[in-house]
Amino acid sequence: MTPQLSGRRKPTLAVVGATGAVGTVVLELLSTREDVWGEIRLVASPRSAGRKLMVRGEEVEVVALSEECFDGVDVAMFDVPDELSAQWAPIAASKGAVVVDNSGAFRMDGDVPLVVPEVNAHSARVRPRGIISNPNCTTLSMIVALGALHAELGLTELIVSSYQAVSGAGQVGIETLRDQITKVAGSNLGTQPGDVRRAVGDFGPFPAPMALNVVPWAGSLQDDGWSSEELKVRNESRKILGLPDLRVSATCVRVPVITTHSLTVHARFEREVTVDRAHEILRGAPGVVLYDNPAEGEFPTPADVVGTDPTWVGRVRRSLDDPTALELFVCGDNLRKGAALNTAQIAEVVAAELGQSGPSSG
Repeated sequence: MTPQLSGRRKPTLAVVGATGAVGTVVLELLSTREDVWGEIRLVASPRSAGRKLMVRGEEVEVVALSEECFDGVDVAMFDVPDELSAQWAPIAASKGAVVVDNSGAFRMDGDVPLVVPEVNAHSARVRPRGIISNPNCTTLSMIVALGALHAELGLTELIVSSYQAVSGAGQVGIETLRDQITKVAGSNLGTQPGDVRRAVGDFGPFPAPMALNVVPWAGSLQDDGWSSEELKVRNESRKILGLPDLRVSATCVRVPVITTHSLTVHARFEREVTVDRAHEILRGAPGVVLYDNPAEGEFPTPADVVGTDPTWVGRVRRSLDDPTALELFVCGDNLRKGAALNTAQIAEVVAAELGQSGPSSG
């Protein structure tokens, strides 16, 4: 439920990075979800200062990021690159704001909770640094469904493959794919080795062409050939679920989809599980839509899930060789639940807490 703050001063919210791709979705959510905020202050880089953006049906002028912009702010949502969050989130917290950070700067900090409200909202209350972290979009695309299954069945192992949209690489990823699609449209490319590479030319932020292709790489190179995205899935799932020894293996793949990540999931549990029981759990799970009727061609795809808030789950099967394991296909919009929505939900959890404890002195 969205928090109620009736009878108390509504907290002041700052949206840092309001002009970015995720910030734009945040403003849309603030205009459509229940209004729990007093003043909403829009913050961006100095070059964006003075712009006016619509939020809650009103034009609000963007102010430049500075120490002063956090004066009187109760909650600050950060949707900026890691290096900016690392610099400015502690400053905002020192001014009395609770920071909800969407970057990777603090996710694995032991003094910063990593929160998915449907799974571990209680963790948001313990924040020694005054900062709460939002998980990576790939983790978020599956963790709401897995959290519900874990609560009932006890998760012991995850093996996942992701099919990640190009918007996960930012606006440049979207522009690169659209440009490549234009270059290959109407051709017979994709029939000879290297013909797509030669035709598209610029790969943008990707190591290979995205059009007419899949690329088994997302993130930066880490030890032993793993990518940063794959390690995020492992480390963040363990932290969110409170399972520090959970066995997790991930392979992250980019696919020619604009927005919405998909994952295949092999999940093993402490006890035997049936498809009917899994369906029952998932139907009752907040933030999850079960869409699972292959006989009628009903299962989630990115083209249908994009622009929606829930985690969509289909192709639920019991493993053929392990009665304690399930196979799932999961889709989630990486700009909504994967970023903006979860950030907004965490902020609402904090707003409810502030409402229970009374107006802040800031």
